[in-house]
Amino acid sequence: MIMRQGQQLLLPANPLFVWGSMLVAMLVNMFMNMGLTGRAPWVPDLLAVVLMFWSVHQPLRVSIGAAFVFGLLMDVHQGALLGQNALAYTVLCFLAISMHRRLLWFSVLSQALQVFPVFVVAHVVEISLRLVSGGAFPGFWIFLGPVLEAALWPLANIVLLAPQRRAPDPDANRPL
Repeated sequence: MIMRQGQQLLLPANPLFVWGSMLVAMLVNMFMNMGLTGRAPWVPDLLAVVLMFWSVHQPLRVSIGAAFVFGLLMDVHQGALLGQNALAYTVLCFLAISMHRRLLWFSVLSQALQVFPVFVVAHVVEISLRLVSGGAFPGFWIFLGPVLEAALWPLANIVLLAPQRRAPDPDANRPL
């Protein structure tokens, strides 16, 4: 694969780390829903950020089916309309997988700008399903969530790619 200038060669992703990070993100989401913020509409969805990240970086491991299952688990936890988060996460992962080759050519900050509309689409799908089923509109604070999720993209890049980064090797005989 042709790499862009200055891009670091990464080790293969450990499947246990990939699935473990998604499980931790789901648990953090659950604790944030039960914690001080309650179910505040402006709270970023960390599971959506991690699902989007791994759908971009490991599209063969993290598929739309995984997003659907995690969405159903979040629906059950929140007591929401069954399938509301599942459809939002499925759309999010579909869009991430469809743009993953193009997205990886950009810098991390440019990636954050490009994933912002995808997070907006996922929130619009979730709100639309809530409104169609007779739920109340949570207010315009809900559109602060995608902004915070896009702002978390560079942090997710640092944290989730850390185990894959090679240690600097001063060996002059090895080009990689």
